[in-house]
Order: sequence, then C-alpha cells, then structure tokens
Amino acid sequence: MASATTMTWHEELATLVGDAGVRLPADVSPAAAANLAAAVGGGGWYEEEEEGVGKAEEGWAQQAKGFAQSTAEMLRELGLGVWDVAVQSLAGAEDSELARRLRRPAAAAGKRLSFMNEYLPEDRDPVRCWVVVAAVAFVALLVLGVGSGDDTATPIEQPKKLYISPPNAKRFELPDGRHLAYEEKGISADRARFSLIAPHSFLSSRLAGIPGISTSLLEEFGARLVTYDLPGFGESDPHPGRNLNSSALDMLHLADALGVVDKFWVVGYSGGGMHAWSALRYIPDRVAGAAMFAPMANPYDSKMTKDEKRKIWDRWSTKRKLMHILARRFPSLLRLFYHRSFLSGKQGQPESWLSLSLGKKDKTLLEAPMFNTFWEKDVAESVRQADAQPFVEEAVMQVSDWGFSLSDIQMQKKEDQGLFELIMSLFSHAEREWVGFLGPIHIWQGMDDRVVPPSSTEFARRMVPGATVHKLLDEGHFSYFCFCDECHRQIFSTLFGTPQGPIDPAPETSEAPPETTEESRTTSEEAAEQEQETAGSA
Repeated sequence: MASATTMTWHEELATLVGDAGVRLPADVSPAAAANLAAAVGGGGWYEEEEEGVGKAEEGWAQQAKGFAQSTAEMLRELGLGVWDVAVQSLAGAEDSELARRLRRPAAAAGKRLSFMNEYLPEDRDPVRCWVVVAAVAFVALLVLGVGSGDDTATPIEQPKKLYISPPNAKRFELPDGRHLAYEEKGISADRARFSLIAPHSFLSSRLAGIPGISTSLLEEFGARLVTYDLPGFGESDPHPGRNLNSSALDMLHLADALGVVDKFWVVGYSGGGMHAWSALRYIPDRVAGAAMFAPMANPYDSKMTKDEKRKIWDRWSTKRKLMHILARRFPSLLRLFYHRSFLSGKQGQPESWLSLSLGKKDKTLLEAPMFNTFWEKDVAESVRQADAQPFVEEAVMQVSDWGFSLSDIQMQKKEDQGLFELIMSLFSHAEREWVGFLGPIHIWQGMDDRVVPPSSTEFARRMVPGATVHKLLDEGHFSYFCFCDECHRQIFSTLFGTPQGPIDPAPETSEAPPETTEESRTTSEEAAEQEQETAGSA
C-alpha cells in the first residue's frame, strides 16, 4: 500500500497501457519525454499538451468530415438493422388476416401501376427499384423543405395577378343551345376571297389566332381570319362529353352562322391540330385546305412505331411526360396541377406552366415584351371561367382514341374485285383512286421544336401521303408561327399564291336600265299588235 502511494504518474500511466519497454527517470521533463516517445515510435500514449507545448488540435473541417463519416456508418448500420427486423417480422405475414384483406386491393393497384415498370431496366427487380425511387424522392422532399425555410434569403418577387377584362366577345347560338364566342379579323364576309377558321391550342383562346399577323397582310391577300373559343374556354359555353366529331360540327355551324358560303381553310397549331384534323375527317366537303403548324399527334396512337414514339418521348421534359401519363391513366389528378399553375389566378411563364423544354429561338421570342403582353392576355381569356374541367377534357382527348385515325383522312378506294382482277392488279402499275379529303394539306415543322418533335410530323406524313411538309431548320415551336411578318407572308404565298386583294362586288344598278328598256319595248310592241288586230277586225 505504501509503494502505491509513492508511484509517480508516469509509472501509473504505464501500468494502464502496458509495458512499452521504455523506462523514464523521475526527473525527466515532459518535453523530453515527448521527444523520447516519438523517437521510439510510440507517440500515442504521451501527447499531453502542457503550457502550450504539444500537438496542435485538428481543424474544424477534419472534425466535420470525421463526424459525417461516422454518422453515415451509423445510419447504414441502422438501416441494415431495420431491414433485417422488417424481414424477420414480415416472415409469414402473408397468412395474417390483414394481409388477406389487402391482397386483392394491392394486386389491383399493382396491375394498374405496372405500366410504370416499362421505364425500369429489364434486369432489375421492380420492387427494389421503386423502394429506392421512393426513398430518394422522400429525401429530396426533405431537402427542398429545409431549403425553403431559409428566412434570411433574398426575397423573391411575387407573381402578378392575372387581369381578366370584362366580357366583350361576339357570340352566336348553336343548334344545341350552347353559345360559341368568336372573333373576326381581315376582310369582311362579302369581300373575302379566302376564309380561314382557326381552333386554338391548349391554354389559349380566340385571341390567339395567328399571333402577330397584320391586318394589312390579310387585306393584301383578301383573307378573312375567324377564331373562336373552344367549349369551356374564354366566353364559350361548356360542352360536357364533347369529342372531335362535335368539334368539327362546331366549326361547320360557325361557318354557316358567319355567312361563309364557299369552302374555308382550317388552321391548326400545336394542340389545335387535332381539331383541324377532325374537320378534314368529318366535314371534308366544306374544307378547302389545311395549314398545320407543328400539329400535335396522339403519342399513344396504335399505328405509331416504337421508334417514332421513342423519338417523341425523348424530346419531352420529365414533367411533360408525367402530365401525359396522368392524362392517360389518372386524369382526375390533373386538376391539382392546373389549380397550382395557370388556374391559381397569377401570371406565369409558358415553359413552367406547360412543362416545356425550349430551343434557342423559342427562348429569345418568349423573352420579348410583345410576346409576354400577348401571352398574359391570351391566358387570362383562356381561364376566364376558372374551371379545370375543359382543360382536363382537352388533355384527355389528346391522348385518347380520337374516333378516327390519320390514315382515314386519305385512303385508297376499295374496289370489289374477283380473283382474276386481284391477280392482274398485282402486276399492273395503275394507281388506285384515293378517297377522303383530297384538298391541299401543308404542314410546317420546326426542326428544333422540342414541344412537338419532328417525329410527330413524320408520323403524320406517313399516315397522310398527300400532305406537303415544310421543314424549317433552326426554328422552334413558337419562333416561326408567332410574331414573324416575313414568315406569315411566306405562309400566305404558299397557300394562296400571288396576292389578289379582296373581291370587288359588281354594282347592282348597272343592269337595271337595260332590263327596264327591254320591258318597255316589249310592252310597246304588244300594244301595237293589239291595235292592228283591232283595226283588221273592224
């Protein structure tokens, strides 16, 4: 016991860490002891810093790195442990009462969501892949939530509210009692050489038409441009259960109501292209021709090849793909997205509201003040009724069965042939007769269009052999059609040839005097003959 009280602190520390083979006298200074320990190669048990002498502390970066590594290792071990516990706990759970009740709903939900497995690698287990996707999405939401809570960040300017002007559209009543709002531009009906009817695209209105087209150009070509609001858009009444057949009939009634006696042209831009196609399919006798600009095709069309579908889907942004999938599978969820974007009552940009990816020329155009002014007015008129149903109907119609195929617009006439005639036709080079719409169809397609990729127009050209495709290098979805005077002149020259101006109605009074003179002469001759007959009888 006495020996323990006389033990120095060097000897006491040595008994705790073991004999390192180094013997230090009692009068050795701490600095000399540290040097000796470093020379021996230990340096691990004698590193006490005393009176400013010793090893420097680690920096905060090294400490943070070590803490992060330790935390990651602990979380990994915790996750493995939770996974093992879950696996052991769920062993045999398929025979439990809860599992039996949930088995059928889970199978139905899995069958409905099985289409999403097409986007996974073929050699991966879907269950594990979707667990990883769900975990990553959860972590991403947490990160976004934490980042959005920073009150010290620079304040973001709040978007402006949409200004909706008082109703001022011209309207007419359809045979079913609905009212359709429309707008006219250009030459009056009695002097128009050409009449054009333009159904608008998604999130648009009658105010769009051909954005930026000048009245002087319409007068030069003698053209009359008529635009209208689709049912439920702008100031047009909704039409529950509408389809593309009813859309074509609306155009027919509009033409009759506005006194369009001759055939008219249809203009289809982007999503409005499907309404223009419907006019060619259901009322071909009233249509003179079609001018299409990047017309949207059904991305789920059964006649579209896998390569055509792949090229279309690859050009779209992830959010745009999601919106098409929701419209196809879960259309009721579209309301949530619409009310958080363009139905929120605030202004926004088309690339964010419509989930667009844009090329260089399109971005430049969308930044121009004139386009922003047009966009704000057009969107405000489109959402005037603040009802999501017309937009859901339009989105669902785009990805559903149209009621016809593009190949039905122009078809080769089927003839009843016997066996001999059929064999002879195989060896003959005579062309078969085409039926359907046989008027001119022009399609303008920007090759840098990322909203309606060129593959969509290639598919339309394959389905409609008589269509003429105009490929526009370096042009996007908006850059050629909107606010381009030179482009508009090229379009009208292609459609109508040399400008001839409006029709001058013939004067109605020029033929009246000859008719009166002829009648007077006939009356005089008859009177003279009667007098001669009277004299002869006397």
